[in-house]
Amino acid sequence: MKHPTEILPGVIFYAHLTAKRKEIAAFLAHNTLILMVSGQLTFETASQKFSIQQGDILLVAKNQVAQLIKTPSSDGHYETIVIVLHEELLRTIALEEKIDIREKYTGPSYVLIPPNDFMQGYFQSVLPYVRNPKGKIATAMGMLKVREAVTLLLHSVPALHSLLFDFSAPHKIDLKKFMLRHYHLNVPVEKFAHLTGRSLAAFKRDFKKTFDAAPRQWLLERRLLEARHLIEKKHKKPSAIYLDLGFESLSHFSRTFKQQFGKVPSEWA
Repeated sequence: MKHPTEILPGVIFYAHLTAKRKEIAAFLAHNTLILMVSGQLTFETASQKFSIQQGDILLVAKNQVAQLIKTPSSDGHYETIVIVLHEELLRTIALEEKIDIREKYTGPSYVLIPPNDFMQGYFQSVLPYVRNPKGKIATAMGMLKVREAVTLLLHSVPALHSLLFDFSAPHKIDLKKFMLRHYHLNVPVEKFAHLTGRSLAAFKRDFKKTFDAAPRQWLLERRLLEARHLIEKKHKKPSAIYLDLGFESLSHFSRTFKQQFGKVPSEWA
């Protein structure tokens, strides 16, 4: 399947694959809770790579960019349940429960939740809905299930208060360092701006000062230069690198490469 099934639109998702799949890039704008029902999910960022297996429960902090590799288990199945914890709901809970977090969260972006009966029982209660998508969960009931997830997360790991209820804006980070690490990810310029703690206008202005080029122009040229290096010096095949460099198709990569260097990638090796 190409896209996960929406059990509760924009909130609860179910994915079932029978073949390995590598996402070009994923941008998780909200805190996200993931249960691995079967198979393996690998996250690749500029600074780390790690995997979760069957039975693992992972909480991913908001505003993360990563490549995802989804690998079926030995019996040929990959299944995940994904619950998006939208900030609007978390703000409502914070108000109702009089939760006041004033410090910005600085802990790990990926938190493995210790196995416990409460979280396992919770996901067992969600499984009937995700495996029978025709019997869609009512919105009111679905939001109650999401609230329940937040309650059980805090019960399991009280320290997660500072992660879930951090409503501060992303701080302004080193633009050059960030872009040199993440230029290969296929996300919109608007997302790059948000992740570096800038408005789109401020991002474009700072980018011009830093790289003396517009963001889209620089991104394309940087990806093509890296592609040429990998083909020429590392003897990589174009089909093996185009996705990792942020191109959506091999034909688009080949066409753009030729426009830049005068030859298609296969002629450059």
